[in-house]
Formats: sequence, structure tokens, C-alpha cells
Amino acid sequence: MELHIDAIKRDLTGLAAALGDEAVADQWRRFADTIEPSLRLRLMDVLSEVALSLNDQLSSGHVEVRLAGREPELVFVDEPVEAAEPISSGDDLSARITLRLPDGLKASLELVASREGLSTNAWIVRSLARALEPRQTRRSSNRLQGYARS
Repeated sequence: MELHIDAIKRDLTGLAAALGDEAVADQWRRFADTIEPSLRLRLMDVLSEVALSLNDQLSSGHVEVRLAGREPELVFVDEPVEAAEPISSGDDLSARITLRLPDGLKASLELVASREGLSTNAWIVRSLARALEPRQTRRSSNRLQGYARS
């Protein structure tokens, strides 16, 4: 990010030099230095939105924005696919529902389920169960995951 912020500051300084004398250029240099924290924050916002957009497109895992010193990194975190819980016979699968899906969505569901070695029904049941589980913030001694908006 440092590279991009420095480029913006050079652009502002170059613009100021073209517009006026050395006093104007000096004022613009100070202005560029003053807005640097705001630029960093806005660029972090952009990266966070990119990560969220990518997460919506991933079938497993997620993308995090991490800071390494003063530089942000987009990092893919793979979440292993959990083995399907064995479904016992009997009353556990007694409820039925009729669901009408567009052909393209049905084909996509079947493809994803087969990649994971599951029947389409088992994959849908597992996905619905996961979607209904309460989400928890994962914490460790040195890391907190989540999304913050300024």
C-alpha cells in the first residue's frame, strides 16, 4: 500500500508544482502528508470490500485482510470440508419438502455435492444445518477475526 500512497502524494505534489510556485507546492506536500492516514484507511476499506466480495464467491474458505507491519495482505484461509455426519435411519429423515429450483441451480448443486462425495439431498441438509448454526467469533491469544467498518 505504501507504493500506492507514495504515488498519490507524488501526483498531488506534481499537480501543485504545475499550478503555482514553490510556496504552493510546499503547501500541497504538507497537505499530501496530512491526508496519508485517511488514504490508508480508505484503501483498507476497499481491500475489506474486495475480501467480502471474494468470500461471497467462494464455496469453502474465506479471504482475510491482514496487516504485516503497515502493509495489508489479502490471505486465503482454507476451511477444510467437514465430513458429512452420518445420517441415521428412522425418524431423523421423516420430514419432506418440495423445492422447485431453476435447472442451472439444480445442476450446480448436483456438481458441488458430487465433488464432495455426497448426494444432493445430503449436501442440501448439511448446508441448511450449517446456515442455521449460530456463528461465533473465533479468538485465539494473538488473533481476532472479523470485519470492522470505520
